Amino acid sequence: MTEEIEVQPEAVPCYQCISGHMQARLLTYFTWLNGELITVPNFPAWVCDVCGRREYDEKAISWLTMFLNPNAGKPTQRKRAAHRPRPQAGSHRPRPDQT
Repeated sequence: MTEEIEVQPEAVPCYQCISGHMQARLLTYFTWLNGELITVPNFPAWVCDVCGRREYDEKAISWLTMFLNPNAGKPTQRKRAAHRPRPQAGSHRPRPDQT
């Protein structure tokens, strides 16, 4: 029989103060975009319980960067491939190396 165990993120040692532990938390993320302050509530991060160092979740930062991109939601234009005429059946020409 196998048991399913819910895995909680473990606290890891803080690389800045060495004595604290980084613990998963949700906090408000602040950033500036084109001169405006943007706040994102409930943003995942790792926070040291001693020195307060914060490390933000890489996937969440990547998602936020994509979301705040000025082109987000706009349709993308496909680049057209150069049109090459197809040879018609029966019009086989030998390649230069087939002489």
